[in-house]
Amino acid sequence: MQFLSWNSAMAAEADRRRRPVRLNASVAVVVAAGLVLSSCQSLFEQAYEPSVAPSRNPQIVDEVQKGDPRAQMGAREHPRIVASYGGEYSDAKTERLVARIAGALTAVSENPNQSYRITILNSPAINAFALPGGYLYVTRGLLALANDASEVAAVLSHEMAHVTANHGIERQRREEAEVIASRVVAEVLSSDLAGKQALARGKLRLAAFSRQQELQADVIGVRTLGEAGYDPYAAARFLDSMARYSQFTSVDPAADQSLDFLSSHPNAPQRVELAKRHARAFGPEGTHGETGRDYYLNGIDGLLYGDSPQEGFVRGQTFLHGQLGIRFDVPPGFQIDNKVEAVLATGPGDVAIRFDGVADNQKISLPNYISSGWVTGLLPDTIRTITVNGLEAATARASADRWDFDITVIRIGPQIFRFLTAVPKGSPALETTAAQLRASFRRITPQEAASLKPLRVRVVTVGSGDTVGTLSARMMGTDRKLELFRLINALGPTSTVTAGMRVKIISE
Repeated sequence: MQFLSWNSAMAAEADRRRRPVRLNASVAVVVAAGLVLSSCQSLFEQAYEPSVAPSRNPQIVDEVQKGDPRAQMGAREHPRIVASYGGEYSDAKTERLVARIAGALTAVSENPNQSYRITILNSPAINAFALPGGYLYVTRGLLALANDASEVAAVLSHEMAHVTANHGIERQRREEAEVIASRVVAEVLSSDLAGKQALARGKLRLAAFSRQQELQADVIGVRTLGEAGYDPYAAARFLDSMARYSQFTSVDPAADQSLDFLSSHPNAPQRVELAKRHARAFGPEGTHGETGRDYYLNGIDGLLYGDSPQEGFVRGQTFLHGQLGIRFDVPPGFQIDNKVEAVLATGPGDVAIRFDGVADNQKISLPNYISSGWVTGLLPDTIRTITVNGLEAATARASADRWDFDITVIRIGPQIFRFLTAVPKGSPALETTAAQLRASFRRITPQEAASLKPLRVRVVTVGSGDTVGTLSARMMGTDRKLELFRLINALGPTSTVTAGMRVKIISE
């Protein structure tokens, strides 16, 4: 969570019945094709061996893409995409891993002379997408979910297919229409949070392609995957994993996840079957290609998982922020989503919570701050001064459209922290939910702040006495340990582990 301005149209938050993913940051990797295969060679006989050495005449992606109008399109959108996901994830080991996978795919792609600028986004979202001119993006959340190199190769080959098939040209035409719509939104809702959200959603939709283009990219991607020497069935396998994860992270399993892979990449059992059918061109499952599991697990061991320290941490029903020195709890049954602009939580009965903070430069009284114009539908007679665990605070009620709101503001030094609780009109959950939030909000001690550590992917070897139960008990950051352990290791409900296997756990 960062400090951003907070405007009035908060019913949009309550309408969003999902657990949206959080936005973060990443690092760019440049991959260019350095291998030319003669037409008479069998691509099936090519085993990719990375050969890395300094070049006497190095080429950089900016030079390769100079004068390419498609690359210029991608360059214009690149800062917006990175900003939408909070930045870039910088980790040399992970970058080398992604470069190795992308390099193998580039050598056998539809256009081996195409250069690619690959950015690892520092987001726990499960996503990957492409922009014209060779701009590819993959989130660290997707890398954490994948179980081998072939699964990441399946995603990257799909996105490369969008580039080589020039799908960005159609996307550019949609961008022009999006710009017009965005201008209308900006004029109507220029000072409104909902307007800013609409603009942000418009920008992110620029990364999406049509269903026909997605299916075409599937065909090209699976073919490239197999020709690069990877397991061609990885595409179907990882589609299943992403669908399972989408259900796991959603308050409502049927709800949309606005920034994840499946929201912009249509997913259906038929699509999985199509991916398997394309893979069968290389032979029965298990007969062609490598998974690259060992070197992949080596590459993601220690990968940041979930929230980054700069945005605070979610631990079960609790949000903690060491740098701000605060914490609070949401009621049982609520799901917390720590986004860049705010902490959101959704729970039973269409109840929604938003928490953020602003700089307190004017030092006005908190009742005057509440009534200063940033709350629509404010009921002035309800404003009252209170204390929250010894901290100066104030509360008020508001009502708009179909929603009732509780507003609570709390001052700590030069900052004002703000809770908004939204419920359907007349719901008795308003007071109970808001009261629990207020009662739980407090400062944390320096010792508590120092003890907060980010979660990471840890790769461990199964011992002779280990079981799924004992290994999942070591998971941190979730109260659904067994379910998440099976999910991130692609284990079915009855799958077991054996000594010597390598598996992922989430811990500090």
